[in-house]
Amino acid sequence: MLVVLAILPIFVLIVLGYLLGWRQWLSAESAAGLANITFKLFMPTLLFAGIARASLGDGLSPMLLLAYYLPVLLVFGLVNLFAHRQRGTATPLGLSAAFSNNVLVGIPLVTSLMGPEGLVYVFAILVFHSLTLFSMHSFYAAFGGQERVNGWALLKNLANPMIIGLLLGALLNLSGLRVPEPLWRVVEWLAQAALPCALIVLGASLSRYRLRPSRTVLGLALAKLLLFPAMVWWLSAQLPGLNEAARSVLVLLAACPSGVNILAFAKTPEDTRNVSSAVFLSTVLAALTLPLWMLAVL
Repeated sequence: MLVVLAILPIFVLIVLGYLLGWRQWLSAESAAGLANITFKLFMPTLLFAGIARASLGDGLSPMLLLAYYLPVLLVFGLVNLFAHRQRGTATPLGLSAAFSNNVLVGIPLVTSLMGPEGLVYVFAILVFHSLTLFSMHSFYAAFGGQERVNGWALLKNLANPMIIGLLLGALLNLSGLRVPEPLWRVVEWLAQAALPCALIVLGASLSRYRLRPSRTVLGLALAKLLLFPAMVWWLSAQLPGLNEAARSVLVLLAACPSGVNILAFAKTPEDTRNVSSAVFLSTVLAALTLPLWMLAVL
């Protein structure tokens, strides 16, 4: 019951955002404006505030990265191998199964369950998340299809506002400096707007997609919500140096639904249909699977 109560506000806000977008009470232009200020101000400020006062030593373990990114590589490779044999060309299906919505769902989930202290483990994953996954897909698409690797676009993933917020928070933490209390109160106010706005943005974005069920879409959702977190759960228990809090955060991040960013890599109508449906279905099913993973790791 406590698990359900902990996760319920997250999905209530997602549903609220979906209704606002579906009923056009939040127009496409308004949703884009809300998404911009959420990603460029509110979320970076939340990450800045969390990392600035966290114990960074806990989040700098190489085992933390290995426990998360080795399963990423395995899921990405297995799904792409299966899809490539059927389609004969590169697809974004492996990316759909391996790329978690760690920003819009993961950060609110970890923060609500574990407080700002849990963000130190999110920090290490987010720094490399987009760069690692998008690089893997770009190289796969270059060798398995007709695309070219855009190195500049990949490097731009390191310059997004959320990574900057993380790095500035880490620098402030390491410097030992203290922000004056009135200014820190402004930081906290901005950070408080991040979680509800992020979840409403996610719901509004889902209202633009349509679920087109198929075996491919269901397989992607199950790989994302069950196979990937199961691999992280097992591997993180085998590696030394990971405490229970770190393991819990890693599994919860892996258990998040597919991220909406992957739609940018869909180049054909079929890929767009499969990826958008996988994002939609995995987000809906996460309301059932996330509580189960929470019971397993918390």
